[in-house]
Amino acid sequence: MQDTTGTGPLAGRIALVAGATRGSGRAMAVELGRSGATVYVTGRTTRTHVSEVGRASETIEETAELVSEAGRASGGKGIAVPTDHLEREQVRALVERVDAEQGRLDVLVNDIWGGDHLMSIPSSGKMWEQDLDKGLRMLRLGVETHLVTSHYALPLLVRRPGGLLVEVTDGTAEFNKHYREHLYYDLAKNAPIRMAFGLAEELRGLGCTAVSLTPGWLRSEAMLDTHFKVTEENWREGMKVDPHFAISESPVYVGRALAALAADPDVARWNGQSLSSGQLAREYGFTDADGSQPDSIRYILEVVYGGKEASAEDYR
Repeated sequence: MQDTTGTGPLAGRIALVAGATRGSGRAMAVELGRSGATVYVTGRTTRTHVSEVGRASETIEETAELVSEAGRASGGKGIAVPTDHLEREQVRALVERVDAEQGRLDVLVNDIWGGDHLMSIPSSGKMWEQDLDKGLRMLRLGVETHLVTSHYALPLLVRRPGGLLVEVTDGTAEFNKHYREHLYYDLAKNAPIRMAFGLAEELRGLGCTAVSLTPGWLRSEAMLDTHFKVTEENWREGMKVDPHFAISESPVYVGRALAALAADPDVARWNGQSLSSGQLAREYGFTDADGSQPDSIRYILEVVYGGKEASAEDYR
């Protein structure tokens, strides 16, 4: 069972971050660990196996090590469990392991995605002109995985009042009123918002909370090295490719957003809502790694879509 002698605000809490190999999932797991939680991290890429995403340098073992390192002073710990969340028996076994080892689950984060390599579907083509297999695979990776995970993990989460379910997506409900790329991507990124909304109703009488959470323009590993050919250290060079990249944020930001939610004793006030890292930074007072508070969602809605005369610095 979990040692509750840690000193962090989440000491003694048990979290499962499903889809923690890289990007926002890794950062959220690390920040939960920094706050003292024991964090089970899952994904398909390990030191001996590479998923279809094809990024061998990012593994769940490394994520678990980063969680434990961050949690050294607070009692946090990372535990890597290789899991394909489309494989029901693997997910069942994962939850049974958490139950056997900890007897509880306090935070469930559905961050599974792994669909970036399918984004070659042309955004300009009609749905019926696009690759059906790629589209359906995107929906399986971004929607079905969340449903499978919740099916097996929620019975453990609701065992104790105070549980938190976080559906991670790209965009808030307001932001996603704008059509996203193409039909498959639009469905994949709107579905978690509706999952959180629906599950909030189902969890309400059980003392648990469900929300959806999105980063802003995330400087993920793939965004940096594949799309902009930069690193986190010189990311501002990416503004030469797209000036709006000035409003981007590091994965640490959404990680801190999640940690703040998980530590909030009044988190139920957010039940069913669609939240963003920038919005929660204003509420809880945390910053990105550089000390700024970027609000990508509001910037894009007001400046890029709305035509407001303002700079990205006005939204940091």
